[in-house]
Amino acid sequence: MIDSHCHLAGEEFAADLNEVVERARNKGVTGALCILAAEKDDESRQADLVKQVWPDVRFAAGIHPHQAGEFANDSAGAIQTVRRAVLEHRACAIGEIGLDYHYDFSPRDVQQAIFRAQVELAIELDLPVIIHTREATDDTFRILREAGGGQVRGVFHCFTGDEAMAQAAFDLDFHVSFAGIVTFPRSEGIRAAAKIAPAGRFLAETDAPYLAPVPHRGRRNEPAYVAEVVAKLAEIRGAPVADVAAQVTANFKKLFGDGGSHSNVTA
Repeated sequence: MIDSHCHLAGEEFAADLNEVVERARNKGVTGALCILAAEKDDESRQADLVKQVWPDVRFAAGIHPHQAGEFANDSAGAIQTVRRAVLEHRACAIGEIGLDYHYDFSPRDVQQAIFRAQVELAIELDLPVIIHTREATDDTFRILREAGGGQVRGVFHCFTGDEAMAQAAFDLDFHVSFAGIVTFPRSEGIRAAAKIAPAGRFLAETDAPYLAPVPHRGRRNEPAYVAEVVAKLAEIRGAPVADVAAQVTANFKKLFGDGGSHSNVTA
């Protein structure tokens, strides 16, 4: 199986990265998508070490809505920053990007402008996007429709919506990715969405180091724990664990491809 979203280049894994990767492999995790903050040089440097330790890791790079304020009135600078990171790490996706109205760490109009610009870049580079949305569903879908123009593809990561939101994502030909929250006792709506997801449209992730699944809740999350997410998805969908593991792997490869480079990405 593949962990479709984790933050292995973060400082949380600097001290024991080798052991983290070994535990993941021992659980049958054959690869992961490591999300990079395009504007953070320290993550970029750590990504090189992640690749050395786990050659099967792929990368995505983007500007998170929390950091969008660093590029207020400078969408061109934001795009230059993302483009550089995509090229340097042979990124297979742009993300995570989107809107977060829960914390509002960046002004909403700035979040929207930087989100829109990155969607347009994804179309230019023919790369999928990885969407972060929190308390901003309507604006997120609006921008995907307006800036995406029916050409953008991608995934709503760490899905926390209900069946209606999931269906809206599927209607845009997007995937949804389920994280450890799907195992939490009060996540009935998320489990309902997981049950109706078309076989070819769902992924599994950890979002490590955040949101460890039951029975690891309260600890640092790590890619090995995606096995718990896959097991819960199998239970929800009434399918063998091996079949769901194979399905999320196939879905990941269909969305993100098998290679790490992209011919349209230039400096």
